[in-house]
Amino acid sequence: MSLWIPFTLLAAFMQAMRNALQKQLSKDVPVMGVTLARFIYAGPLALLYLLGLYQWQDYAIPQFSLWFVFYVLAASAMQILATALMVVLFRLKNYAIGVGLAKSEAILAAIVGVMFFGTYISPLGWVGVFIGGIAVFLLTGATSIQSLSVKTLALGLGSGLAFALTSLWVREASLTLGLPFLPAAAWVLFFVITTQTIVLLVYLALNDKTTLVKLWQRPQLTLATSFTSCLGSLGWFTAMSLQAVAYVKTLGQVEVLFTLLISVLVLKEKLKRQDLLGLTLIVLAAVLVMWA
Repeated sequence: MSLWIPFTLLAAFMQAMRNALQKQLSKDVPVMGVTLARFIYAGPLALLYLLGLYQWQDYAIPQFSLWFVFYVLAASAMQILATALMVVLFRLKNYAIGVGLAKSEAILAAIVGVMFFGTYISPLGWVGVFIGGIAVFLLTGATSIQSLSVKTLALGLGSGLAFALTSLWVREASLTLGLPFLPAAAWVLFFVITTQTIVLLVYLALNDKTTLVKLWQRPQLTLATSFTSCLGSLGWFTAMSLQAVAYVKTLGQVEVLFTLLISVLVLKEKLKRQDLLGLTLIVLAAVLVMWA
């Protein structure tokens, strides 16, 4: 089995867990605070993982080009924006719909990747990506585009596009280092998370200290959010250093399956019959991109 597949499945499961934790945190903490919770403790965890890799193998220390710096800064900014938009989505629709709309990331990553990043996707891969897009639409619970508000659609597609750009720039950053996939992904993970943490901490310290206090008052939920976020990002970054973003994100839509299970079993939210069709299509899309 290709190594990108287990890393993607790890990422999808951890992201579903993180989103559920952020959903709970968003009840008492403002949007930017919930976004910071994703990163605040993840930096030290990413550093420990990076140091562990260098203890395990004698990898070279990479040279960090200006392109690497640009990709890291761009990815960091887009991921902050994408996460903030998703948190806003949580407050407009139920949990599963919010995540489902943001999962437009996969098809947007395919289109933007081919147009601007030189990504090649096989015909079978395109079929899988588009089936995954249909599945995600069904799982939003909508019966037509008109049944969703313009605001919800705009936020969902905006979050998906921001996540897609994040993923594409993360992959580019990894490729510039010229290292094996594990240390390349680990370096990018550490720099992206550290950048995001510094930016958000400075912003909140200057503009909204009460949000920092609210996070401090919820240490377990904040730590759990950072921990699952770090593991999820580790899976995504590693998988994307091995495979095209569109394939990784299409397979990663199995996250929606985990999300729906969390919605039913933990958050006690009701699901509709078309969810079964959507889940079936997600499985089909995953098989197609793995085959492609």
